[in-house]
Amino acid sequence: MPGASEVRFYLAGLWQLIRGDATGLQKLDISDRGLLRSFWAILWCLPAMAISWLWWRELYLRGMPRNTELGGIFFFRLGMLEFANWLVPLVLIGLMAWGLGLGRKYHAMVVAVNWLSVPFAYAYGLLSLLLMLAPGLTGFLSLIWLFLMIALVFSISRIFRFICGPHPLMVATLTMVLIVPTMLLSDTLERFLGIYPG
Repeated sequence: MPGASEVRFYLAGLWQLIRGDATGLQKLDISDRGLLRSFWAILWCLPAMAISWLWWRELYLRGMPRNTELGGIFFFRLGMLEFANWLVPLVLIGLMAWGLGLGRKYHAMVVAVNWLSVPFAYAYGLLSLLLMLAPGLTGFLSLIWLFLMIALVFSISRIFRFICGPHPLMVATLTMVLIVPTMLLSDTLERFLGIYPG
């Protein structure tokens, strides 16, 4: 599992790309080994995910009768949702990359998206914690949530621009394929798995 210094190195490279510095791409390990190692980002995100899951549990319980208990199966289903949300978009952009003939650039896209998930997971985890501790600030925190979503879209599009080249339509399409299906899939799976807050 990559250590903290290695993860910081990758995140520094992503930050350079977001700021418009193409040399940041050199800090990402886009080899076959680097591609596989980038999925360790899932474990790096787990503490933040756990906070988000606790907030989701609290939100779910608000619509249930008092004294309702939720066992481990609830968190297992949340884990299934998280797993699907992580992998399905990567599969979709993989199909697009294959169709567009992007070849090895797909490695760089996966590596970048996986490691970019770490800071955003903790940002959303912090928001979830604040929503639990200060429910009166829901309106304000919702605006921050929206800002984070915009920042995520902006960051991915900036990074993909350096990976795929200056092709605005291609970059925009890949970015939307990564973001939009996740939102639709989340809503569908939440209802299917019975974890949608009532």
